Amino acid sequence: MEQNIYGRPYVQTTDGPRFRPCAPHSVLARLGDKWTILVMSHLAVADGYRLRFSGLKNGIEGITQRMLTLTLRNLERDGLVKRYYYPEVPPRVEYELTEMGASMLPALEGFTSWIRENWPRIEECRKAFDEAAA
Repeated sequence: MEQNIYGRPYVQTTDGPRFRPCAPHSVLARLGDKWTILVMSHLAVADGYRLRFSGLKNGIEGITQRMLTLTLRNLERDGLVKRYYYPEVPPRVEYELTEMGASMLPALEGFTSWIRENWPRIEECRKAFDEAAA
């Protein structure tokens, strides 16, 4: 019989619980990459959730043009960001959080709040683990 833990389905077997990989794994991997949350956060504080490419690049420390392009393309593919192209001279491109992208912001807030609250403990645990392994 299928059961759930924190929204994740599993089947209880005689050998213990059995979890199966699922399609949302790729979404979790995307949110766990280095730049996605920063891009979404920057769009979240922008007027109308919309920014030009250069505004995003200038507002995210350390991101390269290539990584910003890849991150935006993946977010667009997932339906979290919409790209607007204006055929002007020079061309203008703007990015905006979609309704679905904006609906993810409260979940990101919970996730980043947990990290912020637990980061000192995580660092202590890492240090203790590394010292014990040395």
